[in-house]
Amino acid sequence: MTADHQREPSPPAPPAGPAGFTIAVPTLSRGTADRSEDLRETGRLLAQWPDARVLTMDKAGRVELSGDGTRLRTRSAAALAAEPLSGAVLLGAVDGIDHWAVRGEVDGGGGLRDYGSLLSDADAGLLTTATALLTWHSAAGFCPRCGRSNEPTPAGWTRVCPQGHEEFPRTDPAVIVLVHDGADSIVLARQPIWPQGRMSVLAGFVEAGESLEGTVVREVLEEVGVHVTEVSYLASQPWPFPRSLMVGFAARAEPGAALFPRDGEIEEARWFDRASVLAMIAAEDPVQADNWAAPAPVSGPGGSSFGVLLPGPVSIARRMIEGWVAHGNGSH
Repeated sequence: MTADHQREPSPPAPPAGPAGFTIAVPTLSRGTADRSEDLRETGRLLAQWPDARVLTMDKAGRVELSGDGTRLRTRSAAALAAEPLSGAVLLGAVDGIDHWAVRGEVDGGGGLRDYGSLLSDADAGLLTTATALLTWHSAAGFCPRCGRSNEPTPAGWTRVCPQGHEEFPRTDPAVIVLVHDGADSIVLARQPIWPQGRMSVLAGFVEAGESLEGTVVREVLEEVGVHVTEVSYLASQPWPFPRSLMVGFAARAEPGAALFPRDGEIEEARWFDRASVLAMIAAEDPVQADNWAAPAPVSGPGGSSFGVLLPGPVSIARRMIEGWVAHGNGSH
């Protein structure tokens, strides 16, 4: 932001409405496991344990996968122990079979960021839940009310201290916003800590006492100095790195509005037209782009159009960008 640019106060957040386009189900929102609280009853857990499957995850979030990375490798619960292992968490039931996760050593494998988009709906949901729950347990060993050590309950969905204080897994809501001009352009920006060339849509955490729509308006104004209207909900996705829920929105800005990247948070922000974004997608995935009548890719540094790397397939940001591009090319 230039020194002579003065930010105006954020206007009241408009109510959410239709965005004018839809997006595909976000990659990490595809879970199909039964997560009913009724599954976590202690007697039932013990009765179902012999037929259950157990996923092992190391401290780096890696699990064992099939050779092509499209399936989780689990073990028979009965072969591991006669009853649920200490520290194990129930992820849910798939086709009537309980699936658990536990910390342990992993030989090779990979994590959610790298393989989440390759897994089936059921496995993607299981790995997302395992990452979220085991990460929470690693950081939640003491009661926030009395400071005493606490212990997980049998299914791993709560922790209880000696004074009976019960704690649940934390989820921090954040908005992620595709800013468009109502016609043919969107804003993409990059944070200083990202790999060279990586650009994405804007995002930020919800503050205490703030609505989701209010966060959208505030964050866009703070990060690039632009007022937005027509705030529209798109979809949400868990993002367990370590405990966020990304709530996706589209919001409209004035065409060609000047962008003022916030010093220290946004290194660069630019408007990109639809043809340019489609060319970026074509450089990474020609088959997908062909479905949208893509122009020929324009090569840039690193093999990406214009030297820009779009978000990876695990991120809801990628779904948002693809949904906007497809809508403008007659695919919706």
